[in-house]
Amino acid sequence: MTLLRIFRHSSGLPPDARGSVVAIGNFDGVHVGHQAVIGAAVERARALGVPSSALTFEPHPRMLFKPDAEPFRLTPLRPKAHALEELGVEILIVLAFDWAFSAKSAEAFVEDVLVTGMAVSHVVVGADFVFGHDRLGTVQRLAEMGRDLNFGVTALQPVAGPDGTVYSSTAIRRALQAGEPRRAAALLGRPWEIEGRVEHGDARGRQLGFPTANIGLGDYLRPAFGVYAVEAGIDHGTRTEWHPGVANLGRRPTVAGLTERLEVHLFDFDGDLYGRHLRVRLIEFLRPEKKFDGLDALRAQIARDLTEARAILAH
Repeated sequence: MTLLRIFRHSSGLPPDARGSVVAIGNFDGVHVGHQAVIGAAVERARALGVPSSALTFEPHPRMLFKPDAEPFRLTPLRPKAHALEELGVEILIVLAFDWAFSAKSAEAFVEDVLVTGMAVSHVVVGADFVFGHDRLGTVQRLAEMGRDLNFGVTALQPVAGPDGTVYSSTAIRRALQAGEPRRAAALLGRPWEIEGRVEHGDARGRQLGFPTANIGLGDYLRPAFGVYAVEAGIDHGTRTEWHPGVANLGRRPTVAGLTERLEVHLFDFDGDLYGRHLRVRLIEFLRPEKKFDGLDALRAQIARDLTEARAILAH
């Protein structure tokens, strides 16, 4: 697999990063519909003998225009980059989405970013793609400018599953908030995961006999709070070491917890994870979060959760 190169700008790119076929979008989730757009760009790049690239924006535009909105991200930048790399993308251009950038016209975006900066050979987008100030740029306008400025444009129609459901970030969010991680995985094409650096907690899990790695939720969407069978991947840089486990996602009402976080217990693992990056895939929802009558009742339920999660993950 080719290692992904990431640039935080479109200007001053090295010569071997210019002339690419680029897929453009927010790609929150990098779901099956996004994968069709990205895959078409990778395939066209190989046919033309040029690099494949993806162009995305951080923060997500919604975070600029609605700063007080509830957390909604499915894939912040780091997990997004993982997913794009696995799809064969060679170059990721991440443009800062601020008020100045949001005021850039559709024509200026094409001329400054795609032509002058990236020298794109071809652009691949979804058929509903809009861009530029006030979202005035359309696929039709992009194609017109492509003819004038010597780059091709491919616009793909939305992709639907066997039941007719269109693959979308909105549908994935609904599935996760309903406690249906398998449904979300079917729309994503892979299990949904939360990635973060392991933080020090209150050591409550160790006191109960089930030590946990604690991860803050940050800007991630809040799925249904409760206990999940999970797969946890320890990031070793060039590889990820996966372990089965069980996790509690929520506020921990039995111990009067206030902070929303993910607490992960890895089966048959004895090691120090503090400060390490952990990728946690939600596989199956076991039960809602609840308040127990004391730590003994909580300890007994955790033991049952572990047994159930082991059985699910064994299959």
